[in-house]
Formats: sequence, C-alpha cells, structure tokens
Amino acid sequence: MKDTTLALEPDARSPAGAEIRFIMDGTTGNMIHSTVPPGQINRATVHATVSEFWHVLAGVGRIWRKDGDEERVVDLHAGVSIDIPVGVAFQYRCDGDAPLKFICITMPPWPGDDEATFVDGPWQSTAPV
Repeated sequence: MKDTTLALEPDARSPAGAEIRFIMDGTTGNMIHSTVPPGQINRATVHATVSEFWHVLAGVGRIWRKDGDEERVVDLHAGVSIDIPVGVAFQYRCDGDAPLKFICITMPPWPGDDEATFVDGPWQSTAPV
C-alpha cells in the first residue's frame, strides 16, 4: 500500500511539454499531475505501448486526437475525462488565463521518454524543448 503528497514543484516535463509531478506508480500503471501554462501548445505525440486516462481538474484548453480516419477536438475544462488509447495521435493546449491542470493515469507504467514519437498535429507547438 502507498500514499503520496503532491510535490510543490514539477518533477519533470513530459515529452509533449507539460510540467509533471509524479503521484503514484505500480505494476499496472502510473499516475501523474500535469500542468500546462496559459497559452502553451504542447507537441503532438503518439505512444507505442501506453494508454492514458485523463481527468481535468482546472483551467481550459483543447485536445486533438486522431485514430486512423477518426479525428476530433474536445474542449477541456474541470470535470472532463478523456482517454488516449495506445497508438492514437494527440496534441493539447491551454487556452485560458490560468494553467490547465489534469490527472493522467498511464497503463502499463510509463517505460521512458522513448515511448513517445512526435507527429504532425493541428497546431504549432510553443512548448519548451
């Protein structure tokens, strides 16, 4: 059994560009807290082996997801949950004056930054490299 407390400062940056704080890890998955600063557009990526569930805590933004011929943009705001199945291309952004914050659960556990491949998305990224 584990318990954790959210760190005050980010632990790392995701391959897409979000600030991340590690919350929980285990044999079946990981959980992180992600923050996207106002106006930031993250890099479009696709994952090779990991699926994700997100739940938005605060802020507003959008996420683009593409799986073969199916493509959509969803508004992100507190209370919205989305999935990103393995192999789905995605890109997200913060459109508000406050940071976009969400919980992300990965299944299986995140194997490392080589998991993510950069792809072309609908928006020009402004994320720090």
